[in-house]
Amino acid sequence: MALAPWEYLNKQFNQDNFPDIFVPLWVAAAVLLVLTVVLYNVRSRQLHRHEPLRTLQEWLLWTGLSVFGLLLVATIFEFYFFVLVGTLVVGCAAFIWIRFFRFPPMIALYNEQLRRARFFSQARYKSPEATVRTKRSRGQRRRR
Repeated sequence: MALAPWEYLNKQFNQDNFPDIFVPLWVAAAVLLVLTVVLYNVRSRQLHRHEPLRTLQEWLLWTGLSVFGLLLVATIFEFYFFVLVGTLVVGCAAFIWIRFFRFPPMIALYNEQLRRARFFSQARYKSPEATVRTKRSRGQRRRR
């Protein structure tokens, strides 16, 4: 490190100026971009009946695509380093906000709704007679 840390912010992000982090950053961005898409496809198929959880996965997908895509673009076109730092900070903040602040109340409400539906379903079939057909008397015929 020949310069002060804040002086690196105005340097272009390329192999010559940042030899230690250039390759690991763009490789990590490419791997995380592919991982985000694969994770979305797997989780959205698993959670196709649960709307809030699937919506969470969509938000994480689009955030991942934009952040990791911007990192790759900034690496290819040699943007200034402060653009990459800003993208990482805003992207991490967006991931944290989505996962820990935006969706937990919605998921809690959905879980309460599922609990109520499960309780009423169990209450309906609580007695054994609820699942057994009653015998018809001999005089009654089946209506068609």
